[in-house]
Amino acid sequence: MNFQDFVDADFTGALIGAVAYTVVGIALMVLGYLVTDWLTPGKLGELIWTERNKNAAILLVSNVLGVGLIVVGAIWASDGGILKGVVSTFVFGVIGLGAMAIAFLVLDWLTPGKLGDIVTADELQPAVWVNAAMHLALGGVIAMALS
Repeated sequence: MNFQDFVDADFTGALIGAVAYTVVGIALMVLGYLVTDWLTPGKLGELIWTERNKNAAILLVSNVLGVGLIVVGAIWASDGGILKGVVSTFVFGVIGLGAMAIAFLVLDWLTPGKLGDIVTADELQPAVWVNAAMHLALGGVIAMALS
């Protein structure tokens, strides 16, 4: 194998990996959007883009960042080829989304009021920041558990 063949093979593998991980990352973020939409009353897209609800936006941003942390951690820890890495990234991403959903429900159970209603309130709510911190922390914990 000459140098050009090595460079071409290495570049092709990296390109395939980048595309595969991008597709998985986008799929997980869409899934995260759907889970967040399911957990909050009303339509999340309408709350954020039409009603410009800051609480809903903060919750969704924390979900996307948490999933991003998990995807980065899974990519960092992956070995054994692209297929194994992509599959494990998706699996750990789904675990992370499940953990975030459960944490949302547990926090809702432990605190006064309905968290879903607080998230959709017009006025900025401190409880949303607590939930957002939980999403980011869970994303970080799962990402570090992979390494």
